[in-house]
Amino acid sequence: MNYEKPYVIAEAGCNHKGDMNIAKELIEVAAIFCKADAIKFQKRCNRELLTEEQYNAPHPNPVNSYGVTYGEHREFLEFTVEQHAQLKKWCEEYGIAYSTSVWDMTSAKEIASLHPEFIKIPSACNNHFEMLQWLCENYEGEIQISLGMTTREEEKELVDFFVKNGRNKDLVIFNCTSGYPVPFEDVCLLEINRIRDAYGDIVKKIGFSGHHLGIAIDVAAYTLGASVVERHYTLDRTWKGTDHAASLEPDGVRKLVRNLNSTYQSLTYKSQEILPIEQVQREKLKYRKH
Repeated sequence: MNYEKPYVIAEAGCNHKGDMNIAKELIEVAAIFCKADAIKFQKRCNRELLTEEQYNAPHPNPVNSYGVTYGEHREFLEFTVEQHAQLKKWCEEYGIAYSTSVWDMTSAKEIASLHPEFIKIPSACNNHFEMLQWLCENYEGEIQISLGMTTREEEKELVDFFVKNGRNKDLVIFNCTSGYPVPFEDVCLLEINRIRDAYGDIVKKIGFSGHHLGIAIDVAAYTLGASVVERHYTLDRTWKGTDHAASLEPDGVRKLVRNLNSTYQSLTYKSQEILPIEQVQREKLKYRKH
């Protein structure tokens, strides 16, 4: 297997708590301290996504809610497209790629108008073919899609759709288990092998979107063939909100980037039977018959 340099996405999502100052700090820390390659936010048009009943219902976990109803909670966490343009500008200033997950047609059109390097489709929307068709026809960048809560038949339908539209070489598909957080026995890393064997020659790249705790298994995902690694990211795991507890804090993302880059440097064969670094030790330590 030929290993590409790992590409790490710090997924901020809505962990900014609806505050642009926190969003800017998330960008600055991800770029300078963590040295991540990209930071990813989230865009939803809640009136389009939710039914009236869902919009007006109470949040299922009130302790995490930023509004009386679920709709109010979601609106509180949303940034406008103008604010997203500012986020992108800050990313450019700090030297980190900007991206956003889009959940609906309106959000897809708004974010595409900003021309980010890539747009992410979450697992929940990977069967929204009307939105995917619009992106295939109108958005020139890379399209990343998670495969959580998706059958193998649905996976094939999705990849075939991108082949039919001539956009499969702009497609990155992510192994993912949809849960927050996911216990290790449900991460199912060997699915990366299956996805790579089935689609590795068809799509641009294979990725891993992890919702587990810690950073013990991300290196394994990379060595199995997931060259893009995406992890939820927050400044403080104790903050109010549903994603913070399943997120890495800055030191975790920094160590993740370090470990993945170290692994990338290590995944080589010896250039000669006795390396120069070994030759010195060989001459000093190797057993010699007397």
